[in-house]
Amino acid sequence: MIRSAALLLALASATPAAAQLAGEPFIHDPSTVTLSDGRWYTFGTRQGGLVSDDGWTWHGGPVRPGGGVAPDVIKIGERYYVAYAVGGGGMSGGHASQVKIMWTLSLDPKSPRFGYHDVGVVASSDGVETADAIDPAFLLVDGRLWLTYGTYFGPIRIVELDPKTGLRVAGNQPVDVAIDMEATAMMYRDGWYYLLGTHGTCCDGPNSTYHIRVGRARSPLGPYLDHMGVPLLRGGGKLVVSARGRSIGPGHFGRIQLDGGVEKFSMHYEADMDRSGRSVLGIQPLLWRDGWPVAGENVVPGTYEIASERSGYALGLATDFVRIPFDARASFMAKPSDPVAPLPDQSLAQDSAGWPQGRVRVDLADYMVRPHQLWTITPVAGAGGWFGAPYYRLTIAGTTRALAATAAGEVEAVPVFTGAAEQLWQIDQLTDGSYRIKPKTVPGGRRDLALVAIGASTPSLAAFDPASPAGRWTFRRP
Repeated sequence: MIRSAALLLALASATPAAAQLAGEPFIHDPSTVTLSDGRWYTFGTRQGGLVSDDGWTWHGGPVRPGGGVAPDVIKIGERYYVAYAVGGGGMSGGHASQVKIMWTLSLDPKSPRFGYHDVGVVASSDGVETADAIDPAFLLVDGRLWLTYGTYFGPIRIVELDPKTGLRVAGNQPVDVAIDMEATAMMYRDGWYYLLGTHGTCCDGPNSTYHIRVGRARSPLGPYLDHMGVPLLRGGGKLVVSARGRSIGPGHFGRIQLDGGVEKFSMHYEADMDRSGRSVLGIQPLLWRDGWPVAGENVVPGTYEIASERSGYALGLATDFVRIPFDARASFMAKPSDPVAPLPDQSLAQDSAGWPQGRVRVDLADYMVRPHQLWTITPVAGAGGWFGAPYYRLTIAGTTRALAATAAGEVEAVPVFTGAAEQLWQIDQLTDGSYRIKPKTVPGGRRDLALVAIGASTPSLAAFDPASPAGRWTFRRP
């Protein structure tokens, strides 16, 4: 089926410019997003927090006693350790603060395993020294537990904790690892320790200049250098993410490692310009380029060629090839002085004249800039989503023909998009910048299949293998 140009224009104008988390994602200084009893949790300054079933729709409800600011959460064994700071940050005019630890066996207040137990103080500042013991963040590597803390008022420091108790290792002294940042986080990858910190100013809504930078070291104690060799102890840092679109002031990085090698990160934006400038939770893909983390991008609504990383061929309807009228002699036998003029693109009407009326098989073929190879990607309002991105519909541009999963584990184009679960697609950017495409469900209930190139020219649904290019796709503007 083919829609009128007026209807398509109306649909395009109603499409949001960028994906935003659904629900009430209002939070400041979020902790690393953590799974507990099948749901995802994050906690913020004071006692508030958010919970989600899918990483897309967020609501209030988690409980964290102790108040304070900028907590972080990590699961070690059966325990969820929570670190938070009380005092400091220049609030009430001072920088005297304490970082405290507590633990619980569940983050769900309704669970019988829920209940916090105090561990004690693991770091402090007296308000006179040039340090501020707030904004704690955990990292567990090879059985050793590290905690960073600090703000612009003095250095960022790191201490080692006992992962069995949460207490500071006896005799362990803080080590200065960076300056000119706050709200730090740590990651470990391929033998490198990464220290991420928030630079700029906070707490001024759309005027906040918060952004996240990173350095790396071979030891958790440093020295941390950026990509230009500038030490973080001298204010260095490679940019990871800054303001984008109508989302201003990203800060408080938290790494999220999902199935199939997918990585994302959480943060808060100081101001969501579409939500009264309030501070909100944000989730973005995490990419790795030349050994450095960088913010990725959810697929932007629009029309694309969808190309297989396995073969380079384009996804399209399996229809007869329709030639563009052309006399080869006009090219090979023309004189240099002969006049030239543009050839028109093949129209949708020309390409679709012989298409079947019902369901159409989908295949992979040489990209020829033909209408049956152009897909319009559109977020589906009210259909939910998965970890930082909504579910999308994929339709042949200018038509109602929609990509759908079949009960046999194949893919086809159905005549009309109905909103059925097998027509909703989860699109996750992978760490190399390509994308994984998964149906919300396959008829029969399977939810663990992805779009995969079986050989050079056959798209199908199969388990995603992060080590193979067969399930990786790129979106290219025509």
